[in-house]
Amino acid sequence: MKYFFYFIITLLSCNVAIAQSVYVSDSMKFTLRSGESNSHKIIKMLPSGTGLTLISTNKATGYSKVKTSAGLVGYLPTRFTQDKPINSWYLNKANQKLELLQSENDQIKTTLADLQTNNSSTASSNTELTKERDQLSTDLNDLRQTASNAIQLKRQRNELQERVVNVERELQQLKRAKQALEDSTSQDWFLYGGILSFLGIFFGLLIPKISWQRKSHGNWDTF
Repeated sequence: MKYFFYFIITLLSCNVAIAQSVYVSDSMKFTLRSGESNSHKIIKMLPSGTGLTLISTNKATGYSKVKTSAGLVGYLPTRFTQDKPINSWYLNKANQKLELLQSENDQIKTTLADLQTNNSSTASSNTELTKERDQLSTDLNDLRQTASNAIQLKRQRNELQERVVNVERELQQLKRAKQALEDSTSQDWFLYGGILSFLGIFFGLLIPKISWQRKSHGNWDTF
């Protein structure tokens, strides 16, 4: 039981599972094999500087299990790997960065030349922009004043609408009062007409009698 426990510890110490990036060293090509020995099948030739993902390391065999960026899994001697990229990789990166900086420098020089050439027009543009800014500021103030006036006009419009409604109500009341007055006047004229008709008939009957009585008195006076 004791030896079995030591055997388990040895196996655990031989296979260390870690997740980190490693790179092929030197400027050579190395064989990625299907197993942990030179007798296993070669899967792929790896140029120096190739980035790999370390899956596990077996200290007993001296091989590391790795995976390429394309997902190919195989075994490579641990001594051919290192934790950092090789110097040529850094050199290529530095050259690429240098080319980028040179391109940016050329672009900056071209832009600076254009700015110097257009310096006078830029000054004129600045003057125009200043005038435009002042005009925009004036327009903004006018808009604010207009907005304030619009609020005041809206308030006045609401007040006028309310007054119009009140005037319409008063007008309706006056119309009803006028109609009532017209109806009352019509009734009065009708009454006056009846009275006048009655008086006409009355006097029409009375005048002949008065005339007859005068004639009668005249006849009696002659005798």
